[in-house]
Amino acid sequence: MRKAVPSAITKVRARQILDSRGIPTVEVDLYTNKGMFRASAPSGAPSGMYGAIELRDGDKATYLGNGVSKAVKNINEKISEAIVGMDPILQNQIDQAMIDLDKTEKKGELGANAILAVSIAACRAGAAEKEVPLYKHIADLCGGVNHALPVPAFTLISGGKHAGNNLAIREIMILPVGARTFEEAMQMGSETYHHLKAAVEEKYGPRGCIVAEDGGLAPDITSFREGLDLVMEAIGRTGYTDKLKIAIDVAATDFCIGSKYDLDFKSPKKSGQNFKSGEEMVEIYKELCRDYPIVSIEDPFDKEDWEQVKHFSGLGICQVVGDDLLMSNPKRIERAIHENACDAFLLKVNQLGTVTEAIEVVKMAKDAKWGVVVSQRSGETDDSFLADISVGLATGQIKAGAPCRGERLAKYNQLIRIEEEIGDQASYVGESWRHS
Repeated sequence: MRKAVPSAITKVRARQILDSRGIPTVEVDLYTNKGMFRASAPSGAPSGMYGAIELRDGDKATYLGNGVSKAVKNINEKISEAIVGMDPILQNQIDQAMIDLDKTEKKGELGANAILAVSIAACRAGAAEKEVPLYKHIADLCGGVNHALPVPAFTLISGGKHAGNNLAIREIMILPVGARTFEEAMQMGSETYHHLKAAVEEKYGPRGCIVAEDGGLAPDITSFREGLDLVMEAIGRTGYTDKLKIAIDVAATDFCIGSKYDLDFKSPKKSGQNFKSGEEMVEIYKELCRDYPIVSIEDPFDKEDWEQVKHFSGLGICQVVGDDLLMSNPKRIERAIHENACDAFLLKVNQLGTVTEAIEVVKMAKDAKWGVVVSQRSGETDDSFLADISVGLATGQIKAGAPCRGERLAKYNQLIRIEEEIGDQASYVGESWRHS
């Protein structure tokens, strides 16, 4: 009897909501005969010239120009008309219909924020139609992969443009590779975070415990080593020394001036003496990887500094993750694979715009034996889609911020639920985090 009712999208309705920074983003309710399925688009800092385009209103009198009423209108009037009647199971056809309707390379006509919210909502509807969990439906779309729980990269200390301190690099993270389950990894992350808060308060006072956009602590530190020493102090207090590794997101594009890197770019009292060449940055990273258990470095150089990235990756010291370098852009990823520049990429789904395109770039990376890090954005919502896609595509790594703040924990808590649902068949990648 259930099959007598055709599977079809019956209505699509969008609205403007606020993300974790208080900036507007797009939320969609997509209806089928199975019910209503909701999704929202995350948002980051301006993604640059290589990522898909978020459509903003530009009216400075409303939300400082950041409103998304145009994107909402595009969903309610254009996208809705194009996809109502389509089968929600056919993700590729739904995504292609929106891409064809937009007609631009970067989705600037309808807005990647509009297209992505609909794409995720349709993905949820497709899973419901098949009566399977979302991660299982995503795995099916990818051709079927083992459901592996990823290693979380928990943000402990924030810097760069995400925090108000003088630390140049954007994040210092921990990876609980020695945990046996994802739930245990969460425990390790939470305990380390709270030990870090205690250590920061002892050294910098309560003001040092103010959290940044992604939940990381932002004490007034200025050097890489000062931050890393704090994290090592916290790790030491947990007793998990052999089970935790460190990852750093340098986000070097933020402080690259010409061919030099200004490590004091945030300091009001900078002397102008802390500029480093690319070669000097390589030596800094080599020393840090020697002195600390650093296993992954993200964006160690400017987004156009291909030669230094290739040189550093060739040293084989640690995983080298491309974020600003690649922007989740298939052409950039293809070039990086061909030139052996980095060996992992940061998957930011909103830089692509559809679930189908995210699946395609993950396949490309896995074929090249690359690591894949599913990533949050600075402007998040309580949508937990990143958790399901990380399991469905068995990416092995997820970066969703600190074990703090609801929009970050929405992803981590969903992974706990998924692990419980899979039961005895659940596999936490642990030490195999690089190539799950």
